Amino acid sequence: MEHRPRPGSCPCRRNPAAGLCSNLRMSKLLVFAGSTRQHSFNRRLAQVAAGMARDAGADVTLLELSDFDIPLYNADLEARGTPADVLRLKQVLFDHPAWIVCSPEYNGSYTALLKNTIDWASSPVKGDPVWQDGTRAFRGKVVGMLSASPGALGGLRSQSHLAPLLTNLECWLAPKAFALGQAGSAFDEHGALVQDAQRERVRGVVEQVLWATSRLHAGQF
Repeated sequence: MEHRPRPGSCPCRRNPAAGLCSNLRMSKLLVFAGSTRQHSFNRRLAQVAAGMARDAGADVTLLELSDFDIPLYNADLEARGTPADVLRLKQVLFDHPAWIVCSPEYNGSYTALLKNTIDWASSPVKGDPVWQDGTRAFRGKVVGMLSASPGALGGLRSQSHLAPLLTNLECWLAPKAFALGQAGSAFDEHGALVQDAQRERVRGVVEQVLWATSRLHAGQF
């Protein structure tokens, strides 16, 4: 009987040296955190996820939201013209079919930075033949959610609020997600996760996102 790998797993995992199978290696993956804090746990987690995907052969962009000059959303400001960096962000989001979002938890939800970023990126640009469709940058993206927090829940509540927002924007959410608790002691001095079990949970999310992206864009769902 032919062995069929379970959904979301790469058959090459049986031989880790082989990396991901060839149809996953070319997947374009965008990884970013909803924080700009210099020592953010979620930025560290994003770097871990990006490194795993690169090691597996994926084409990875590690995005820093601080590289975009995006003001607090204001419809009056938008009426005077969508900021250039918002248009640049829309294009980056659109160009990557797969995303990993690392969401900090502030007051039991995702950050104002992440909400503001999504509000601008999903706002229609009037008169623009490309970006007048507000969901264009989001529609059909396969998204994996990670979070990290010093607390025991690891930012899990931020994921529970972020999930319906992304679904409303027509993203596909990977069933696997991971919330890293006690993040203050989870990384070594080089930024790597200390525990094997935590590394495997992050790798599981990354692999499932890449696997689902390859299947979705091949029309196999």
